[in-house]
Amino acid sequence: MKKKALVVLLFGMFCIPVSLVAQTEPEDIALVNDEFQDSFYESLLQKGIENYDKAIVALEKCLKSQPNDATVYFELGKNYLAQKNFERAYNSFERATQIDPKNKWFWEGMYDVSYQTKNYSQAITVIQKLIPFDESFKDDLISLYMATNQLDKALGLINEMNDKFGKSDERELYKIQILSGGKFQNEEITNLISQINKNPKEESNYIALIFLYSQNNEADKVLEITKKLETEIPASEWAQVSLFKSYLDNNEAPKAINAMNLVLASNKIDAKIKHRILNEFLIFVNSNPQFTPDLEKAIGYFDTDKEVNVAKEIGKFYQNKKQLDKAVKYYELSLKKNITEDIETNLLLLQAYTETKNFELVAKKAMEMIELFPSQPQFYYYSGLGNNQLQQFKKAKDILETGLDYLVEKGSLEINFYIQLGEAYNGLGDFKKKELYFSKANQLLKEK
Repeated sequence: MKKKALVVLLFGMFCIPVSLVAQTEPEDIALVNDEFQDSFYESLLQKGIENYDKAIVALEKCLKSQPNDATVYFELGKNYLAQKNFERAYNSFERATQIDPKNKWFWEGMYDVSYQTKNYSQAITVIQKLIPFDESFKDDLISLYMATNQLDKALGLINEMNDKFGKSDERELYKIQILSGGKFQNEEITNLISQINKNPKEESNYIALIFLYSQNNEADKVLEITKKLETEIPASEWAQVSLFKSYLDNNEAPKAINAMNLVLASNKIDAKIKHRILNEFLIFVNSNPQFTPDLEKAIGYFDTDKEVNVAKEIGKFYQNKKQLDKAVKYYELSLKKNITEDIETNLLLLQAYTETKNFELVAKKAMEMIELFPSQPQFYYYSGLGNNQLQQFKKAKDILETGLDYLVEKGSLEINFYIQLGEAYNGLGDFKKKELYFSKANQLLKEK
């Protein structure tokens, strides 16, 4: 199922999450007292270093003076969700929506909890509230209808979305799945078997039949037809697509790798299928790291892929799983081929260095990127963060003040700059300027 997740760009140890500053915040937020500001800022700091219990305590202090502050409940929800305390997370997000039902991020928090707990019925209820904000959430609703076997509703919504926005690959796959069920599916299977018997050299019939058997999870029949295809058309590269999956399921790694390499080298197989196969092999290698060299060889087949930076995507896979050393390895592999063009990969690598607390590399890499991209403020931010952590406060201050000149729009990055400048001045003993920049950060948070 496709999930429209709440997008969060994580910066360093002392960062402010984009989800907070990018959202449409509740209107008419009143000025709060110093205690509220201090507690709220403390919660953000503690969340940034994953001290969620302390962050929650700080937020509860905020509620004592501002018991109806929707943003505080939203932050509580995020901290509880990080702890996988799903019930309290959901209740906190729900309370935020009760205070301010016009803020879509609050509803997305409820949706996120529902999705993670696989409470799809609840997710359907919540997604109905999100659709008025953004009609593209209907694609999520289609996926939820499929998951709950409400195929009639899914089909109606598929047709509606196709008519309004044009077809998408995912919706078409769902439509095929729906229409191939029941007696229509059985009739088509009978027809395809008949066609194969009449003309055993027609590859397309095998492919269609394999697809239908796969939809029914009839693995034995998939393997039977795949082997027949391989016998009748030995040169068929399509046979290797299904054989790869069978070999992988049976833990026959050498055969699976051979089939994968044949598919990846083929000019006939669609790129999306190749990416799917590589993704399945990546998941296999995650549990069987002895085959990592074969994964790295497979990546080479995508060197000319203009649509997907495969090494970078593998890096993201490992970063999401908190296997940061592996993420760094693949980001670095990607950048060996594309260092001067891919700003995103460089930022992902800097974030991975930050999460592993390798601040020397953060500072060094960020300075290299400043030389290549002198107008990109993100690199000044990481350089400042790295130097602050290395207690090179004067250098951090100078770099951050230069980077501020390149900020075009106010937002999360500006807030992060102010926080790091506050840290730098704190290290330099200039407490007046420290308070000035922390105050600026807090003011921007209240304006959102």
